[in-house]
Amino acid sequence: MATSVEELATKAMALPGEARALLAERLVESLNDESVSEVWLTETKKRRNEVRSGQAQPIPGVEVMEEVRKLIDDK
Repeated sequence: MATSVEELATKAMALPGEARALLAERLVESLNDESVSEVWLTETKKRRNEVRSGQAQPIPGVEVMEEVRKLIDDK
């Protein structure tokens, strides 16, 4: 019986962080560049439309980086 995507995801999430990162890297590398570009283009347009419609508010990069640094420092 074939393993479902959900089962694979559950098993992958149980891996240590470094192993998950390596797996994610290998999965992304396995995609051809064209399909990755299409996915990013679709996501970019979706986010642009959310900002234009007021559904989402952009956050300045400086603020984002400050929050990331705080999260990292707290660990």
